[in-house]
Parts: sequence; structure tokens; C-alpha cells
Amino acid sequence: MNRLRLIFGVLALLSVGCKRHRAAQETPPLPVETVQAIGDNIPHRMRFIGTLASQFDAVVQPRVNGYLLSIDYESGTTVRKGQLLFTIDPAQLSTSMLEAQASLESARAQLAEARNNYERAVPLAEIDAISTAQLDQYTATYKAAEATVRSTEQALRSAEMNVGYTELRSPIDGIAAHTAAHAGDYVGPNTQFDVLTTVSNIDTLTVDVAIPMAEYLKAAGRDTPVYDNGKLLSDIRLTLSDGTVYPYAGRYAYTRKDIASTTGTLVLVVSFPNPGQRLKPGEFARVDASVGPSRQVIVVPSRCVNQTQDVNSVWVIRPDSTVAYRRVTTGDTYGENWCIEEGLAAGEWVVLSGSQKLRNGTKVAPKKP
Repeated sequence: MNRLRLIFGVLALLSVGCKRHRAAQETPPLPVETVQAIGDNIPHRMRFIGTLASQFDAVVQPRVNGYLLSIDYESGTTVRKGQLLFTIDPAQLSTSMLEAQASLESARAQLAEARNNYERAVPLAEIDAISTAQLDQYTATYKAAEATVRSTEQALRSAEMNVGYTELRSPIDGIAAHTAAHAGDYVGPNTQFDVLTTVSNIDTLTVDVAIPMAEYLKAAGRDTPVYDNGKLLSDIRLTLSDGTVYPYAGRYAYTRKDIASTTGTLVLVVSFPNPGQRLKPGEFARVDASVGPSRQVIVVPSRCVNQTQDVNSVWVIRPDSTVAYRRVTTGDTYGENWCIEEGLAAGEWVVLSGSQKLRNGTKVAPKKP
């Protein structure tokens, strides 16, 4: 009796299994969108974080000592080349200039007298009316007077230049920084105000781009001179702190001479034009650039890649229209696409959307674009 019950139980289980198998066979394939993985030459994009800096700063230093009479600009404003920035009280220097003018007039008068004496002495010496020694004396006095005039003329030019130095003008177009000096302060060389301000040129701004040496050598190769990087960077783009992409592309400027020993990075300087003065020195900058030559990679749309706990995967369509779960190693993103470093071959079809209910071996109905 028990043996019959066991036989009937096995038959019942086989019947249920057959029904489930038939049901599975009768389940319609899941519709999914698919896309083909393609091989493409993609530039190696790198992202760098930095701050914008002016291309160069002009230091405004007084050449003469004196009391600051006025500050003729507003801090942080745009100034033009030749614009008056500071005025030093010229009174003392003007007095020196007047003294030099008086000395020059006196020297010229003495020169005129010496010239006359010399010119009268020459014919007298020819008829032996005066001795040769007397003529030599008149000649020496005349030459000394000429030298005195040249010396006093130079002293006057120097005094006039010093008076001109009391007006400090901007050497370039740019933004003038705040000055610590105030009207009435004693300024000039060897004082606490030997630098009054700086003017920053902002027609072009720069960003330091630090590339790890390992990445640099991989992109440039060991045969490339470390300071010849004009062809290393391309398609240089700047993203501002508000997320907007700056409309003007950057360009490579130069390579800094030292390699940072603490971080092992090589610093390249890139520049961006600033025609509308939209960019400001010190502003946050995110720079994206293509580094080195393009490389062959497998590319799929980003929607194909599933990310779970740092594991990236895709669903691959088999020839029999079933799917297989496969882990992949991702690289850079390129627009709306993702570069696949390992795990996928060019020409394979992967699921683009509709993967929520997929399991290994699930029958699907691919919808190709």
C-alpha cells in the first residue's frame, strides 16, 4: 500500500513539473530595446579642478620718495594703460628742479664768457700777443664750461624726470587692486609703501592643470621632451562654478619648470580668452581636456550599464535571443556614451532598456533601432 502511495506521489510531481515546463515554454519573450556595441576612436578625457588666475600682474612702485597727495582710482575697478593712479606731492622735487634750472642758466653764462675769452685769445696767440700757456688756459676754461653745461643739463633732466615720477600711471589695461596706502603716507623706495598696488591683466586668464606623471608618460610617451607639450592637450573646455560651459575653448600655454615632488604631478598651464571680462581671477574652474592621442575602445550608451555596489554590468543578447548577465569594466564617459574597457566586444548586442525583469537565460524579443 505504501509502495503504491509513493508511486502515485512521484507521478504527481512529474505531472506538476511538466505543467510548469510547458508554462515556461508558453511564456512570451520579454520585449527589450537593444543597441549594438561599437568600436570607436575616443579621446582620453581628463578633468582638472583649479582656479582662474590673471595671465600677468604689473606692479606699481613709486620711483621717488614723497608724501602721497591723492589716490586717483577706485580699488577693484578697470583701469586703462596710462591712467593716473597715484599722485605724490611734487613740491620738494619741483624745488630741486628749479635749482637745477638756475644752475644750468649759470653754467651757460659761464660758458658764454669762456667762449668769448677763447675766441679773442686765438687771434692774439697767432700774432704772439699772448703766450701759448695763456691760450691753453683759455682753452681749458672753455672746455670745462662746456662740460659743466652738459652736467647741469643732465641734472635738470633728472630733476624733471623725478617730478614726472610723482604721477604714477597704469602700465597696462586691467583690474587695479586695493592699496594699503592712504593720502598723507610717506611712500617710495625703502619705505613700508614701496609697492602701492598691482594691475592684473584679465584679457586672458590661466588655469594650472596638474597631470600625474604616470598618466603623463602614458599619454605623451617617454621620448617626448617634458616641456614640449603643445600637442598633448586638445579640446580644452572650461566649466564655471554655476555649471555653465564657457563658450571659448582654451589652449596650452606652457609647462611649469618643476615637478611637484609631494604629489608627483606635472603642471601644465592652459589659457582662456576673456573678451567680455566674464571671467574673474580667483574664480573656481573645472577644466576638461583630451590628453594624448585617441584610442580604440568599445562604446555603448550609458543607459546600457547597470551599477550596483560598485559593480558595472550589462545584459548581452545571445544568438538564441536569450540574455546573459555580464560584468564589465568601464572607462571614461563620452557625451551620452560610456567606454567599456573590458567585458564586451564590438558587434555584440546589449539591452538598452527594459532590463528590470531579466534573469540569466530569459527569452527576449529584441527591438533593434
